Amino acid sequence: MDFLNILQSLFTEYGYLAVFSVLLICGFGVPIPEDVSLVAGGVIAGLGYADVHVMFGVGMAGVLIGDATMFMIGRLFGERVLSWRFVAKLLTPERYCAVQDKFARYGNRLMFIARFLPGLRSAIFLTAGMTRRVPFWRFLLLDGLAALISVPAWVYLGYFGAYNRDWLMTWIGRGQVGILAIIGLIGLVLLFSYFKRRRAERCAKRDC
Repeated sequence: MDFLNILQSLFTEYGYLAVFSVLLICGFGVPIPEDVSLVAGGVIAGLGYADVHVMFGVGMAGVLIGDATMFMIGRLFGERVLSWRFVAKLLTPERYCAVQDKFARYGNRLMFIARFLPGLRSAIFLTAGMTRRVPFWRFLLLDGLAALISVPAWVYLGYFGAYNRDWLMTWIGRGQVGILAIIGLIGLVLLFSYFKRRRAERCAKRDC
């Protein structure tokens, strides 16, 4: 609640540029909640300080450019980035191995799921660039499709709840729980697909 008020005041004062900048920083792995930032942008639109449709566009630009920047840093500098101080904090050796394991299991589909994983999102995008397992166009497509779900949901939630803070906070909580439920469902589907593929591969080897 307090953080929402802080962001709302900042965005009211500095407008779209502040919203874009904060979302860009979120993409760099700074622990600022992206969902609350988008909601705050929607709130100031609901209060008349911005246009909600423009805010949606600014939100999309902020999250996608932030994500793409992390991807391209990994792509351009490779594993050298692991020695950078801010990257070392974001992408510990344990997390790097965990992300690589997820890539081995789920492949490019991880680019879509990553948008709903706040603690791992930046690490996944950075690793995707470093390992060169995902072409940039495919990364942008999958991340963009995921953003088309999350960004308007949070921005318009803030817009419609601008004058009813209790209702807004209730739905922020429900939205976060809903996203976790969706992540869990997607995870189960991917896990089922993984084991089904492994079973098919073992059957094919036995036939040989």
